[in-house]
Order: sequence, then C-alpha cells, then structure tokens
Amino acid sequence: MAKMIDSIFKLYLTIKIDRIETKIAFLKEYQPILIDTLKEKNDKKLQKVALKHKHQLLPYAIQAGHIDDYALEAKALEIKKVEDQFYWHHRALKQALKRNNNQTAYDSKFALLTSKKNDAIQAIEASYAVSSDLTTAQKAYHLVVEKQKIEYAKVKAKLEEQYVTFSTNKKRLLDEKVSYLNKKLEIALAKFNHYQSGINSLDEMIDQDTILKLDRLSMHFGGLKAVDELSFSVKKGEIFGLIGPNGAGKTTVFNCITRFYKATSGQIFYRNRLNEPLNLNQFVVHNVIKEGIVRTFQNVELIWELPILENLLVAGHTLYRTGFFGQLFNIRRIRREEMIMRQKALKILSDLDLLAYQYAYPIGLPYGILKKIELARTLMVNPQLIILDEPAAGLNDAETDNLALTIKKIRDEYQATIFLVEHDMGLVMEICDTVCAISFGKKLAIGTPKEIQSSQIVREAYLGGE
Repeated sequence: MAKMIDSIFKLYLTIKIDRIETKIAFLKEYQPILIDTLKEKNDKKLQKVALKHKHQLLPYAIQAGHIDDYALEAKALEIKKVEDQFYWHHRALKQALKRNNNQTAYDSKFALLTSKKNDAIQAIEASYAVSSDLTTAQKAYHLVVEKQKIEYAKVKAKLEEQYVTFSTNKKRLLDEKVSYLNKKLEIALAKFNHYQSGINSLDEMIDQDTILKLDRLSMHFGGLKAVDELSFSVKKGEIFGLIGPNGAGKTTVFNCITRFYKATSGQIFYRNRLNEPLNLNQFVVHNVIKEGIVRTFQNVELIWELPILENLLVAGHTLYRTGFFGQLFNIRRIRREEMIMRQKALKILSDLDLLAYQYAYPIGLPYGILKKIELARTLMVNPQLIILDEPAAGLNDAETDNLALTIKKIRDEYQATIFLVEHDMGLVMEICDTVCAISFGKKLAIGTPKEIQSSQIVREAYLGGE
C-alpha cells in the first residue's frame, strides 16, 4: 500500500516538474521575442511619423523644385482617383441611357462629367507645378524640414525612453518569475529523487551514464528471428552505430525501441531527462516522443504540401501546452507559443545552414537537403536520443561529408545522443564513438571503430573476410 502511494505521489511530482520546466523554458524563450516585439513596435511608430512628415512636406518640396519618386507616385495616385470616379459615374450614365434611351441627356451629362474630370486633373497638375518664386519656396521648404527634424528627434527620444523603461521592467518581471519557478523546481526534484530512490527497482538495471540499454531483445516474425537475444548499451552523449548486412535486423531494432513493433521478448531500458529509468516495453508508440526519443526513417518522410518552415512547426506539436479551447479562440498564450516555436524553427534552420529554404517546398530539392531537413525536424522536440535509420542512403560523397559534420554539430550543440544505422562504413568509422555489429539478429562484436575494423568475426560475416 505504501509503495502504491509513493508511486502515485511520484507520478504527481513528474507531472508537476514537467509543467514547471515547460513554464521556465517558455519564459526564457519568450523574453528575447518580447524585447524584439517592443523594438519593432517603436520602429513602426517612427516609420509612421516619418511618413506623415514626408506627406506634409510634399507641397513645399514640389514648389521648391524637389520632385522625387514619392511626389510622382502621389501625383499618379491623385490622378487615378479622379479617373476612377469618372469611370463609375460614366458607368452609371450608360446604365441610365439603357433604361431611358435618352441620348441627348446622356451626351449633355457626359460632356459635363468629362469637363469636371479634365478640370480636376488640371488642378492636380497645377498643384504639382514648381513655384515661380523659387527663393521664397526653398526658404519655406527648409523651414519645414528643420521643424520636422526637431519634432522627429523629440518623438524618437520619447519612444526610446519608453522602450528602455518598459523592456527593463518586463525583463525584471520575467527574471523574477524564472527565479521563483527554479526554486519550486529544485524542491520538486528533491522530493522526486527521494521517492525514486525508494521505489524504483529499475535503477540497478541501467547505469547512470547509460541512456539506452537492450537486454536480450528478441523479435520473431513467425519462424523468422529478425532479432535474437540482442544486448548492448548506449552511453549518454555518444554517437552509437549499429551495422550489419541487409536483413541483419537493424531497422527492426529501431522499431522495437520506438514501439512500432512489440518485442517478442527481452527488455528495453531508457533514462529520461529526469534521470529516471524507464522500461520502454510499457509505453505505447505515441508516448515515446514525450520521453525525448525521436527518429528518422530510411525514406524521406516530409509533408510535401507544406514549406520547410511549416514542416518543422508541425513537428513541434507535442510542446504546445494550450488546450483545445485556447487554440479554438486563438488566445494570447497560443499566439505566444507559436511565436516561440517559429523562432525556434528559424534558429534550427540557421544552425543547419537551411535558412535559405524556409519558404521552399520539399518537392524538387536535392536529396541531401531533404535529409538535413529531416534532421532539423527532430530537433524541434528537444530530443535526448535521436535515432537515424540510414541517414546517408542516396547521398554523394560531398553530401555525406556535410552530413557527418551536421551530426557531430547536433550532438555537441544540442546535447543529444545519436544512435544510427548505416551502411556507409566511411561515415560510421569517422563519426561513431561506439559501433555494434550484428548479423541475423545476433551481436557479433561491439567496441570502438578501430576494434570493429580489426575484428576477424566482423570481417568474415560483414566485410567479406580478408
């Protein structure tokens, strides 16, 4: 009974910690966006003031002979407005002629309408004529310019003062909230660790520095043993490679880990971001991603009807905390979450040198770019373990070299563990810290790339022997 109560309280603490961490991440990510938004609002206000001044200055500039593109555009717009009015009045006259069949009345009104249009256009032309007294006109022009400069400087100084004051206050409030939440998080984590050490029997099954452990994993399809009592461990922060000939069971291992397949026997242990040991056999497939495990597939699985940026945004759906009704009514929280996710997606695209493709559609892009986009998409959910199924398949040598740099960059900058299956031995031996070779679902050898290269059993079973 006591253990059951402890388990329930531990579950409550897990949910509480998740919510607190989500709030902290939200506030930290929202802070720079809020500051930038305030800056953009000030810039827009200044632009409106500048446009207003330009419009006020226009008649003085024309009389002084300073006719630029803005003046010509303003003149063209005024003339177009007169011509549009003439068009609609003329159209009404033609409709009246059809109804009344009175050609005399039509001709009289049309002549009057045409005369008004010509007079209006002549008045516009006259208003855009240069003054005959240029000296006086230029003096008036310069006086207005100086007056506007002083007014603009005052408005700019006022807006900058407001921006500094408001942004400083907002930043202070957000920092105070984050500090308060961090204290709550420390208390919750201390309680969680206390209950975990008391009731979790999986601690002894997986080491503290191990993120994934397979223990005698087997997967049978009828009489075919695709995976046969396979065991190995993946350390946190390493790049782990799984190699073997076609049909060795590599993708089946991935499918068992991500719960696409339910293993026939054996255990799959995993340490989540709370350092809590979990048995993945107890998870359903759609909950695996919530624990920080993401994967790619052998084939490119993008949404072809959406631009690249939106492909990434779709991947971040599990991070949204606004409920159904909040999204239905588009409340402020969901708008802020969308701003954060968009900024996050843009940063990932920038880090992976894909920013130039943000508005492009996947169809027609080079295969190497599509593979990198899939990698970028995995980063949207803050993964701990990224599983890559033949990421270099179909790539040329230059694209493969670029992929190797990208995988290392993801491991180092995003603190993610990489677990990959690959047939390109050059790539595997270059980037992997540990390599496991399997054949017919059984483990042949595990060790560093050099140890695998020098293994006689691997050369005979996979590389063809000496």
